[in-house]
Amino acid sequence: MSRPSSLLPALAAVVAVAGGAAGLGPGVAPAVASTPTSLSAAPQPATVQPGSVLRPATGPLPRRAEEEPVEPLSVTIESMTPSVVPESGPVRVTGTVTNLDDTAWSAINLYPVVGDAPLTTAGDLRAAVASDPLSYVGERITDPGPYDTIDSLAPGESADYRITLPSNRIEVTEPGVYWFGVHANGENEDGREDTADGRARTFLPLVRLRERSLPVSIVVPLRRQLDYTPEGALDDVADWDEDLGEGGRLRSLLDFGAAAGSRPVSWLVDPALTDAVTRLAAGNPERSLAPTIDPQQPGGDGEGSDGDSPADGGSGAGGDTGDASGSPSASLGTAGAEPTSPGDPTTGAGDGSSGEGEGEDVDPLDPVTAAAAETGQTWLDDLGDALGANSQVLALPYGDVDVAGAQAHDPDLYDRARRRGGSTLAPFGVETTPAIGSPVGFLPGAAVAGAVDGETVLLTDRAVPRDRAAELRDDAGTLPAVASVDGRRVVLTSSGAVAGGPGPGEQRTATAMRQRILAEAAVRVLAKGRHHPLVTVLPFDWLPEDGEEFFSGLDQGWVDLATVEDATADETARDASVAGDALTYPEHQREITLPASGFQAADDLITAGESLQDLLTLNDQVGTAVLDQALASVSYTARTAPLDALASAGAAEASIDALRGQVDVMAPRAVTLSSESGRFGATIVNGLDQPVTIRLRYESDRPMTIEGPPGSIEVPADSATTVLLNASTSELGVHDLRLVLTDEEGRVLGSSDDLAVRSAQVSQVIWLIMGTGLVLLFGTIGLRLVRRLRDARRGGPSDQPSDRPSDAGSADDLPGTTPATTPGSAGDPAPAPRGTPA
Repeated sequence: MSRPSSLLPALAAVVAVAGGAAGLGPGVAPAVASTPTSLSAAPQPATVQPGSVLRPATGPLPRRAEEEPVEPLSVTIESMTPSVVPESGPVRVTGTVTNLDDTAWSAINLYPVVGDAPLTTAGDLRAAVASDPLSYVGERITDPGPYDTIDSLAPGESADYRITLPSNRIEVTEPGVYWFGVHANGENEDGREDTADGRARTFLPLVRLRERSLPVSIVVPLRRQLDYTPEGALDDVADWDEDLGEGGRLRSLLDFGAAAGSRPVSWLVDPALTDAVTRLAAGNPERSLAPTIDPQQPGGDGEGSDGDSPADGGSGAGGDTGDASGSPSASLGTAGAEPTSPGDPTTGAGDGSSGEGEGEDVDPLDPVTAAAAETGQTWLDDLGDALGANSQVLALPYGDVDVAGAQAHDPDLYDRARRRGGSTLAPFGVETTPAIGSPVGFLPGAAVAGAVDGETVLLTDRAVPRDRAAELRDDAGTLPAVASVDGRRVVLTSSGAVAGGPGPGEQRTATAMRQRILAEAAVRVLAKGRHHPLVTVLPFDWLPEDGEEFFSGLDQGWVDLATVEDATADETARDASVAGDALTYPEHQREITLPASGFQAADDLITAGESLQDLLTLNDQVGTAVLDQALASVSYTARTAPLDALASAGAAEASIDALRGQVDVMAPRAVTLSSESGRFGATIVNGLDQPVTIRLRYESDRPMTIEGPPGSIEVPADSATTVLLNASTSELGVHDLRLVLTDEEGRVLGSSDDLAVRSAQVSQVIWLIMGTGLVLLFGTIGLRLVRRLRDARRGGPSDQPSDRPSDAGSADDLPGTTPATTPGSAGDPAPAPRGTPA
C-alpha cells in the first residue's frame, strides 16, 4: 500500500472554508465545525405540522468535519503524565491505535516525537493547530528502540499502547511550548517504510519559573435546551435521563467540574436548568393550580400583595423573595412540593393540575419518568456537593435568554430574566454572580451596553476587531483578559484555549484541551512585561472524559488556578478600550438571532400566566411557572429551532386560555327597563377545581350605566354565583350590552355574554292612567254619597224604618205612582185623600 502524499493544500482549504463559515477570519481554525444543529451555524428551514415539535439534536456538536483518513493507522493520546517537560522522571503516555485500512497491519512500533524549537507566542500556537497533520514537527526518538509494539491489527481493530519516555531523552532546554507526538510504524502486505503510518500530536510546555505564576480560570458551563409540554411539564424525559446519566453531556460536565476538588473553578449556570432538574426529580409534574396561599394567614387572601409580580420576575407572593431568586417551588407552581427521594422514584411529588388536597393517593410514575426522576435527583445532589467554598457560580439570565435578540426586540424581557434568576442558585442556596455570555462567545455591542451593573460580561477575544487586537496584543501575541467596551467592563475569554489541540484526530479530548490550556498559559507567563490572566470557558457541548487527570495536570507552580473574579481582579480595563459598534459579530450570528415574533410570543405567554395567577384566589406561583416556560422559549438554544420555540409558546398559551375559559358568565337574553333604571341578574360559573376571583366589565353600544357588586367577585371551586346588576339610561330604545369577565388587573379572561336592554320610558303614561282611574274612583264614590243624602231628605223624618232600600230607583221616585202598602198593616196606614180635611 502506498503512503498518502501531503494533504496540506486540502487541509488548508478545509480550514479556510470552515473558518470563513464560522466567521473566524483567515488563519484561525474553527472550534466547532458548522452543522445544521450548531449554534454557530444558520438553522435549516423547517415546517411545523399541527401538534408536532421540532427539536435539534441534543448530543454534542461535531468537533471536526468528517474527513478521509490521512493515514491508515489512527493514533490517540489519552493520557500524558506529567503534562509538562519534567526536571526528572519519565513522561508516561497512553493511547490507542486503530486500523482504518482495509488490510491487516502487523509489527506496529510506537515512538515518541519531541519538537526541535519552542513555540513562544499565541500566534505560534494558532499556526501549529492549523498546520498540516503530516508536516514535520520534530525528530522521532528511536533510541533505545520501539517504546511499545502492537503485534497485529485487523481492519477496524484497536489496541492500547503505553510509552515511557525518560526525561533525559527529551533534549530541550529553552523555555516555551514544544511539539510532542507519537508515531506508529508498521508493516502491511507491501512491507515496511520509514515514514509514519499513523500519528498523534499535542503540546508539551517547558517552564522553569519559581518567582511568578499566571492566574488561570476554568469555567464549566451548564446550559441546555428546555422544552416543555403545553401543560408545563418537561418534554423528552428520556432525553433528560440520558443527558443527566452516566456518559451524558450534563453528567460529564458535572463530573469534570467536581473533579477539581478543592481547586478553584467557576461554573456558568442557567438557573432555569437546575429548576428544571428539580421539577424532573419531583416527578415532572405539570403546572399546578393548587393553593399556595394559606387563607388563614394575614394577607392570605392574595389581595394587596406587595411582592413582585411574575412579570417582574418574582413569584407574586407578598414578601416571598425566595421564590424570586429561583426557588423550585415557584417554578413548579406547587404548594411546597418536595423533590422525590432517590429511594422512591415511583411517585410524583406534585399534583400537576388538579390541586387535590394533601394525603390523597398520587398516581405512580411511568418507568421512564421514574428513572429520570432518580437520575435527576442524583445529579442535583452531586452538583450541590461540587459547588464548594472555592467555587464561583456565574448565573446566566434565567432561561439562558438570547441576549442579542432580547436587546434588539424586547429589553424588558431581559430585565425580567435577570430578576427571575435572583442572587442565589436554587435549590442549593449558593450565592451567584450575574453574568452574560453566548454559547460561542460573541455578543453585539448593544447586548454589552445593556448589561446590568455588576454583571460579568464574558466575551470571546475573537470579538475584538482585528486592527484593535493588533494594537492590544503583548509580546506573546496575547490580548488582555479585561477590556472596556463603551465603558462597560468585559472579560475576554481565550478562543485558542477552547479550540483544543492539533490534529490529526480528536482535538477536544481532555488531554488535548489541557495541553492547549497549559500552552496558552505558558506563552503568557513567559512573556516580557505584563502577564495577562487566562480565562477559558469550556465548550458547552463538550464531553470530557477524565476530569481528575485534567486538573492534576494543571497543578504546576507557575499556574495559579482561580475563579474568574479572582483571576481578573488585578486587571484594569482602562488601557484596553474597544468601541461597542466595532465589535466583531459574525453575520451568521445575526442571521440566527431569534426574531421579534419569538419574543412577542413569549410576552403573550407571560401575560396569559399573569392573568391565570390573578384569576386563582389562592395561588400566587403559577404565573412564575409560566414565566419560566416563556423565558426558555427565547433561549440561545432556541436558535437551532425557532419555529419549534414559537409553536411551543403558542401551545402553552392556548392551554392556559382553555383553563381561563372554564370561568364563564351567563346573562338573560333580553331585559326591559320599567323606568330609567332596573335590575337584572347574571350568573358566573367556575368550572375549575380551585376558587377564583374575577371582575365584571360592561360594554354598551349606547350610553348606559351598569352598577354591580363593588370590588372583586369570588366564586368557589366547581360552583356558580349570581350577581344583581342595576342598569340605568336616559335614552329610549334597545341597548346592546356585553358582560365581560376580567381578572383583578382588568385583563380579559375570554368569557363574555351579550344581552339586549330595552328602555321604553313608559312611566308617565302609567301614572296618567293610574291618576285618571283614581279620579274616576273617588268621583263615583262622592256621587253616590250625594245621592244618598238627597234621598234621605226627600223621605222626611220618620221614626219607622223603611222595609225598602233607600237606593235610587224606588217606587217613590217613579212619576205617577204611589207607594204601595200592605193591607191591614198597622205600621203604615193609608194616606187620606187629597182635599180631605186633616
